[in-house]
Amino acid sequence: MNFSEWVLRARNLLRGRHFSSIAALILVAVIAACVSVFAVAGFQPVTNVDNFIKDWEFAFAAHDQPSDDRVRIVAIDEDTLHHLPYRSPIDRGMLAELLTRLDESHPRAIGIDILFDQPTEPAKDAALQRVIRNVKTPLVIAYTEEPDNVTPKQLQYLRAFVPEKDRATPDLPKDSYGIVRTIHPGMKVADGRYLLSFERALAERFGVKTIDKTETIVWRKPPKGQRYDYFETGAWTVNQYAPAMIKAVGPALFGNRIILVGSDMTLVDRHRTPLATISPDGVMPGVFAHAYGISTLLDGAVSPFAGWKTNLLIALALSLIGAAMGVLNFHLAPRIAALFAVVAGYCIGALYFYNYSGIVVGLLAPSLAMVLSFIGMDSLTGLQARRQRFEIQGMFSRYLSPKVVDFLVAHPERASLEAERRVMTYLFTDIADFTTFSENMESKELAELINDYLEGMTQVVQQHDGMVDKFIGDAVFAIFNVPVYDLPDHAERAVKCALDMDKFSEDFRKRQKEKNLDFGITRIGVLTGPAAVGNFGSKTRLSYTAQGDAVNAASRLEGLNKQFGTHICVSGETRALCKEVQFREIASVILKGKTVPTMVWEPLHPESRSAALLEPYRAAFAKTAAQDPEAKEAFAALAAEAPGDSCIKWHAERLAQGHEGVEFKMTEK
Repeated sequence: MNFSEWVLRARNLLRGRHFSSIAALILVAVIAACVSVFAVAGFQPVTNVDNFIKDWEFAFAAHDQPSDDRVRIVAIDEDTLHHLPYRSPIDRGMLAELLTRLDESHPRAIGIDILFDQPTEPAKDAALQRVIRNVKTPLVIAYTEEPDNVTPKQLQYLRAFVPEKDRATPDLPKDSYGIVRTIHPGMKVADGRYLLSFERALAERFGVKTIDKTETIVWRKPPKGQRYDYFETGAWTVNQYAPAMIKAVGPALFGNRIILVGSDMTLVDRHRTPLATISPDGVMPGVFAHAYGISTLLDGAVSPFAGWKTNLLIALALSLIGAAMGVLNFHLAPRIAALFAVVAGYCIGALYFYNYSGIVVGLLAPSLAMVLSFIGMDSLTGLQARRQRFEIQGMFSRYLSPKVVDFLVAHPERASLEAERRVMTYLFTDIADFTTFSENMESKELAELINDYLEGMTQVVQQHDGMVDKFIGDAVFAIFNVPVYDLPDHAERAVKCALDMDKFSEDFRKRQKEKNLDFGITRIGVLTGPAAVGNFGSKTRLSYTAQGDAVNAASRLEGLNKQFGTHICVSGETRALCKEVQFREIASVILKGKTVPTMVWEPLHPESRSAALLEPYRAAFAKTAAQDPEAKEAFAALAAEAPGDSCIKWHAERLAQGHEGVEFKMTEK
């Protein structure tokens, strides 16, 4: 096969003339690589994912390493506290003796990760102060001026207790998940002096020059079955050595090393570290985290993580591969499988490279770059499919919920707007006295208010997979079970939608009342019945809507709320199709323009007082329907028990005026 044949075959594999050029492929790859590396470095949620992956890499591929012999910990542990008269503050007589013994062991520096912010026993406080001022070993003592950590009184005592030259901040910076990953460089205090961090101060006492920037801690993976203890020794154990014994063994244990004195007590000063992916011991006392930071600085703070330039080059290489796979003229599924196979192969190779070289290259940024470039090129070359999808979305998104639109995109053969007759559920809303309300508002303010209201009502309809047919001023007309998307439970969805609309509108009304705006209650009517639905109108202007007697009847139901004092009226046909909603009868109504009465029902919020009184209400309603003389007293008693229930009040007043039965003729909307 000659060169020209290879070129011809390559062209056949590419889709679309506009985006098959090498320039477009490289541009997409570069953008994807840069975005991925930037997101990992600067976008916190992605950075957190990257940190989690790096912790997993460390647990899986890092070599075992022993503790740093240059750092030792003398811990105030539970055994030490067992021999002391009290747990807190730590006995300063014991600390004075401990520092004396450690000083005799000739360490390079001693770090005390204990905050001396309040007095204890005067004699012991004085003894510890004398030792602090007289020891020959350089000291670094925890010190802070943060208002969240010490009160002014505590700070005054801390300043007097800790010599200025020995002060260092013990802060342990954490990421957004509370994991210690870096060394705090230091901070300015009130008098303008710069206070080094605990780690930097001890490293410099050891003779290592540090720089004023945040450094990443280099963690050491413990040998299998062991925990990092930095040769931990209990403070009580050290204090039990006889003077001659400490002079003999002290230099071997602590000589020429950095000694950290701090607490190792259950549930006290515990910090999560990347080592937690390996063992529960990765949640460790602060003094141990300081030990890792000091060890990092003593080694020159050489991070095992590859820099952004290296990761960008790797990301660009994988991004080019992903972009090329995005334009190949194969089915999507095998190309996606090949994409993830390459990503998996890269991750495995990176782990082996880490195990071999000790250098951690990024897994997330290059993988993300490859996926993004694949998506980018595949999207650019899929214009025709997207164009069809946009046409469908543009046609229906004004009417239907995103869920229904997604259904149509997946089944474009259903996207027909030809009129047909079918059973649907119709929902009408209206705001009481809105005309009067609107006359007292500026046009701009009114528009903003009603748009906010209608947006919320629309969202409720779409949450229940209904179709917002139109807005008529402040009113909403919605349909459930439109032809393109069958909803067997459309009646129940519509009623639940009405209940949620009632909640939303009441909350909205209360918010406006707090602004001294007398926004009216929302009245809702729901009815199920047959009607024609489809495109109606002229050649130049069409509207996708429903037409028929059932639609008009639904509008009448909304108007009944004004007479009954209710918020929602539902037809008997709708109520019969609802299995999960509680209802109560309102009245047998002859709707305007009708001659045959129909029972009208009110759906109840499960948590409402009306739902709690449902049984006595039904008993009173049955007596009213039977024209029982006791009906008057029954509703009067209910009205006294629930004075805020407008429907009960309507029945009670009607019976008190001498009316009988439950039939009611609607004379106005």
